[in-house]
Amino acid sequence: MKTVACYKNYIAKISLILLLAIGITSCNSLKKVEENEYLIVKNTILVDSVKVNNEDLQSLIYQKTNTAILGYPLRLNLFNLAKENPDSLYQAWLNKKPKRKERLEKILSEKQVDRLGESFLVKGLSVWLKDVGEAPVILDTTQTRKSLERLSAFYNSKGYFNNRTTYTIDTTNRKRKAAIDYRISLGRPYYIDSLSNDISSKAIDSLYFLHADASLVKKGEQFDLNNFTLERERLTAIFRNSGIRNFQESSITFDIERDTVRASDDQKMNINLNIGDLRRRGENQVTISDYKVEKINKINVYTNFLSNTDLATLDSVQYKDLNIYYSGKFKIKPKTLADAIFFEKDSIYRDLDKIRTSRQLNSLNIFKYPNIIFEEDSVPNLVNTNIYLAPKSKYSLGTNFEVSRSNLRRIGVGIGASLLIRNIFKGAENLSISADGTFGLLSTDIFPDDFFSEIGGDISLDFPRIWFPFINTSNIIPNYTLPKTRVAIGTSFQKNIGLDKQTFNTVLGYNWSPNDFKKHAVELLNIQFVRNVNRNRFFSVYRTTYDQLDALADDYDGYLDPNDPTDSAQVFPELEPLFETVEGSQNPRLLVPDDNPDTPDGTTGFTQAILNGTVSPITTETLRQVSRIEERRQRLTENNLIFTTNYTFNKNNRNGILDNNFYQFRFKIESAGNLLSGFSNIVPFNENEDGQLLVFNVPFSQYIKTEFDYVKYWDLSRSNVLAARSFFGIAIPYGNSNNIPFVRSYFAGGSNDNRAWFPYSLGPGRTSALNDFNEANLKLALNLEYRFPLFGDLNGAVFADAGNIWNVFDDVQNRDATFNGLESLKDIALGSGFGLRYDFTYFLFRLDLGFKTYNPAEIPSKRWFRDYNFANSVLQIGINYPF
Repeated sequence: MKTVACYKNYIAKISLILLLAIGITSCNSLKKVEENEYLIVKNTILVDSVKVNNEDLQSLIYQKTNTAILGYPLRLNLFNLAKENPDSLYQAWLNKKPKRKERLEKILSEKQVDRLGESFLVKGLSVWLKDVGEAPVILDTTQTRKSLERLSAFYNSKGYFNNRTTYTIDTTNRKRKAAIDYRISLGRPYYIDSLSNDISSKAIDSLYFLHADASLVKKGEQFDLNNFTLERERLTAIFRNSGIRNFQESSITFDIERDTVRASDDQKMNINLNIGDLRRRGENQVTISDYKVEKINKINVYTNFLSNTDLATLDSVQYKDLNIYYSGKFKIKPKTLADAIFFEKDSIYRDLDKIRTSRQLNSLNIFKYPNIIFEEDSVPNLVNTNIYLAPKSKYSLGTNFEVSRSNLRRIGVGIGASLLIRNIFKGAENLSISADGTFGLLSTDIFPDDFFSEIGGDISLDFPRIWFPFINTSNIIPNYTLPKTRVAIGTSFQKNIGLDKQTFNTVLGYNWSPNDFKKHAVELLNIQFVRNVNRNRFFSVYRTTYDQLDALADDYDGYLDPNDPTDSAQVFPELEPLFETVEGSQNPRLLVPDDNPDTPDGTTGFTQAILNGTVSPITTETLRQVSRIEERRQRLTENNLIFTTNYTFNKNNRNGILDNNFYQFRFKIESAGNLLSGFSNIVPFNENEDGQLLVFNVPFSQYIKTEFDYVKYWDLSRSNVLAARSFFGIAIPYGNSNNIPFVRSYFAGGSNDNRAWFPYSLGPGRTSALNDFNEANLKLALNLEYRFPLFGDLNGAVFADAGNIWNVFDDVQNRDATFNGLESLKDIALGSGFGLRYDFTYFLFRLDLGFKTYNPAEIPSKRWFRDYNFANSVLQIGINYPF
């Protein structure tokens, strides 16, 4: 205890020193601001005297304030720590004493003394501090006026052509610091009074009027330049999807005339839409011609095209509208190509067909970057489509390696390999064979010095279509939605992990994506068999459960302490073989079974003696607790057969990886056991003593499970992002099950969940079992994270994670672990902390330090901040963001 106290005191001292250092440094933000200069500390935009906090407007200001992390200008202070002239300072130090340089040259040599001046500690550190830091933003009124011009132009684009701008600089009571107020007086906006058009090509003219009612530029609305930009994009998409293959967006212009004749308070605008002809630039001149609707003529597909391929030497085959060219053996079924190409002979050209074709050909994963080129036919208004495909290598080998650590493993090393065989049946079917293994040392005292291993393998086959017997699904799920069918089978084996599970699984699933923002997935069959190899090791693994049982057994241990007159143990000689004496312990402990068949099972023997009434007296509380422990043991040690069907829907509105203002939603529903239950009405199944139906002597699981997962990002400003996540999941057993299989249950804690707890260590409810795999069938999680840049590729974050798991509608009766209505919401745990993220471009490495802010496992008076210290913090390591 003394050591722990010293450790905590040491941590507290370090924290205090760091806080003092930050405070001293923050007072030095003006270190590199000259006497006649001002550091900009605040920019305020006032529109008609109202303060506006708008990201678009703030981005128009040339001189932004120095970046701050929770109000602290870290990068500015790092920059201030850099020496201005490290070379001169080094030389001054070197020559300060007459013989210092001579002594150093004798020890290091003259060349090494010069290199010392170039070293990181002398010069490199200052260079690095300047690179990662940020120079002070010094007031420049020229830049301030340019910012005003930008702000004025912005409001011009919104129809406020008579806006007036000015600025004021406040240096009152600010030592070499300045706050700037940008003031905009808008005036009255302009409105669109009339719309007219001037369209040169007849084909364009007719298409325009077919879609004119959906125009984004409307009479009577306030002028907004953004609507004109969106209208150009809308019209361009319409024309290019209506046969005008080569339509140029630059052909669309708007003439805007302000009405200056009317009264000044009646500000109107007349808009004229111009759509010119096609302009083509040649070597010496520009030619102009009418836009024409084009139709697809020939569709040529080159299946193994290389840059040096002689097209005249290729063989060919025709399939429907496709002319397929190849060299050597023809290695793909024509129907597979036809299903992936959406152009049709004699149909009008559509950009949408080009996008869908490129998307589907890429999805097949057997070609490199398909290239689609159009050539005008000799017949007017016809175009030939040439699709050039270069095949990928038939075989691809991949490997992976990882090092992991958790509360159960001191260290684990994982290795894996996968082999991908493409186009195995000439229909773009891809076969994947993978194997992986994890090996290492356990970190608990359960199996000291024991080596654990987990190995597994999977085989999966992907089809680029929906395969469903006797049903043509192409009318329901079109080919442009990238339909896929996956058939997979796999197995894994664990040794010295928990009860040493063996799993076997097989999946028949489908997925399709109507667009880049929606995805559907159906697993028609997902069958998993879980076998616990060492079921008798339950109490060796679940140590907290064992401690609870052993505490109950103290009153029945068959021993009396002659030196302790208060010993109230009941004497039951028949139970004496179930106990063993432990050196240093006052009471004997229940024997735990091991690999020696002669060792009695003290835990099971004691449990049966209590439940069967072999010993007495037995209190109601003892009987209740032993019953709970036995129910938990049976549930977590029984083998599982899980026969499910599930559906998952994903939706998001993210436009690229740089978009930090989006949402994503996931919904999943899963049903288990209903098919087998239906078969039981036709084929008689065996039953166990509890009346459960058996398949291969294993009771199959039956439950309904649903999940909702919602994530929202807000782009605040200057790469600062606020991210939130909410999750709700529940699995309800019924019919052939009284509980949910362990592998399909929920757990709490971990690097992607509540980061103040290790995986499986939180809950259920207000229970606390730190050495057990804690799981339940109801989960609620809420996460909030604020992310901000530090310097370079290093980013920081502060977070708060709330949530817990509970048992509900199953056979668990412990009110501390079950959800009992709204009163159970006070069992929601809260963790908070901070983290670092380093962006390696292809992935992000993450460190999070979580603190238990509110721990429902403690007594009510000690739940808040009791373990809120570094000694009880939890370090989580993760790859990429947690959500």
